[in-house]
Amino acid sequence: MSAVAASPSVSSARAPALRRRLTCLVYEGVLLFGVVFIAAYLFSTLTQQRNGLTHHLWLMGWLGVVVGVYFVWFWTHGGQTLPMKTWRFRIVDATLAPIGVPRAIARYVLSWLWWLPPLAAHPLLGLSVPATLAVLIGWIALWSAATLLDTDRQFLHDRLAGTRIVSVPK
Repeated sequence: MSAVAASPSVSSARAPALRRRLTCLVYEGVLLFGVVFIAAYLFSTLTQQRNGLTHHLWLMGWLGVVVGVYFVWFWTHGGQTLPMKTWRFRIVDATLAPIGVPRAIARYVLSWLWWLPPLAAHPLLGLSVPATLAVLIGWIALWSAATLLDTDRQFLHDRLAGTRIVSVPK
């Protein structure tokens, strides 16, 4: 908490460069692979799942909750996940104060805007897998480029959730 209190004012708090944030996102994905693997193994063991299609909707819901708990806990307990600590980022609110659980949940839910719209196009428009991947890559590029239009260089889901990503001084 003292690190946040000692942070610069809102006007001088800078968002990390887009390239660093996207690199941190890749690192986050690598760590989430392990979290999701363990959670899926636990689900499969407890439900005695023998086929990947058995209870697959329950499994997806379970994994969404597990990943949500992972992010909400880290964002509300220090404002950083391990990749964010490595890249020296912190999630704060508009006044640079730590975020609470409701705001962290809102940020998590809104962050799904990175993935859901293009993935929803797959069944809705009957796209092939390569076409869906192309749409997904294009969507992520547009979503990332939108930070260039924001005065504080924040992602749209951060703006909507009332949060900010700021650099943590060395």
